[in-house]
Amino acid sequence: MNAKRIYLSNPHIGHLEQEYVAEAFATNWIAPLGPHVDAFERELAQAVGTAGAVALSSGTAAIHLALRLAGVGRGDTVFCSTLTFVASANPILYEGAVPVFIDSEPDSWNMSPAALQRAFIDAELQGRLPKAVVVVHLYGQSADMAPILELCGLYGVPVIEDAAESLGATYRQRPSGTFGRFGVYSFNGNKMITTSGGGAIVSDDLEALDKARFWSTQSREPVPHYEHTQIGFNYRMSNVAAAIGRGQLRVLEERVESRRRVYDRYFRALSRLDGIAFMPEAPYGRSTRWLTALTVDAERTGWNRSRLLEELAGRNIEARPVWKPMHLQPLFQSCSYYPHEQHRSVSDELFGSGICLPSGSDLQEEDQNRVIDAIMTLVSSVAGKRVLQ
Repeated sequence: MNAKRIYLSNPHIGHLEQEYVAEAFATNWIAPLGPHVDAFERELAQAVGTAGAVALSSGTAAIHLALRLAGVGRGDTVFCSTLTFVASANPILYEGAVPVFIDSEPDSWNMSPAALQRAFIDAELQGRLPKAVVVVHLYGQSADMAPILELCGLYGVPVIEDAAESLGATYRQRPSGTFGRFGVYSFNGNKMITTSGGGAIVSDDLEALDKARFWSTQSREPVPHYEHTQIGFNYRMSNVAAAIGRGQLRVLEERVESRRRVYDRYFRALSRLDGIAFMPEAPYGRSTRWLTALTVDAERTGWNRSRLLEELAGRNIEARPVWKPMHLQPLFQSCSYYPHEQHRSVSDELFGSGICLPSGSDLQEEDQNRVIDAIMTLVSSVAGKRVLQ
């Protein structure tokens, strides 16, 4: 295995980030907070069109504070997309609340309005409406927010958008993450843009954002000594991380276009193969194609997702199954789950057959061709065996 490693989603750093970081060092602003944090918050809010933003240590921290701002507490329930990374659901447990998981719908792989409606009907009959709904925008594509917002508005339940993977995506020409009461972004190393590690919460509710800012700095009261009347958290972003974020934000659109080009090359090369289906792009918006995801129909291809993963790993290429749904995780085995249809779980189907291919915005064509060649070799090998049989 002498070929260089091809990663799923590399950090992609340019020169402007280095300039901002150098400025932070030159001015000795390397501690938490500082002028780059303030500027990053302003620039992020301007980029997505919200009244404000709070830069935090992670997207998980942002979800946690959004849940607290929504009034979620011990014993409450929170509806949450099931097809997601565990960070979408863990903060529900932080507050002692109980997640109820909602399936995906096949047209976007995101939260199913039909499943959500059934969950609301049952919750109303039980006299236990959720305190919030966490809608995840999967792999860079917005969920269908109009019916979701309509349902949540009907029951008076706030929406928190987990847009960790969809910064730069749009829904009806408006940025993903700006439709609910709170939107959350992640700037982890593999996301659309990175601050090394970090996240943010955005909203038009500036009073709520001030409260999140207060909580994120250990809830220190504005007095000369250290005074605390509420529980707080060490959740603020550092000035150095924000400096990286400011440079990254300048090239967000370039990063989106780069990942969409990666997807287009995969699609042109592989979509004609029998049994391969790519994650669809819903007609209501633009996906960032954060990760190129597809499904493998084992009966039609003669090989399954696991076989493909093995083939890629053997060539030093990193690929991953799609997220294992939260309702299938041992951590959440006691939680309720609402499938898309009574006898069809779309997220289970996607987990069983879905794979994410290397999709970084700095992925070179020659490296992408290595991925495509590996898949085509597997296809040819299986086809040859079938002929011999």
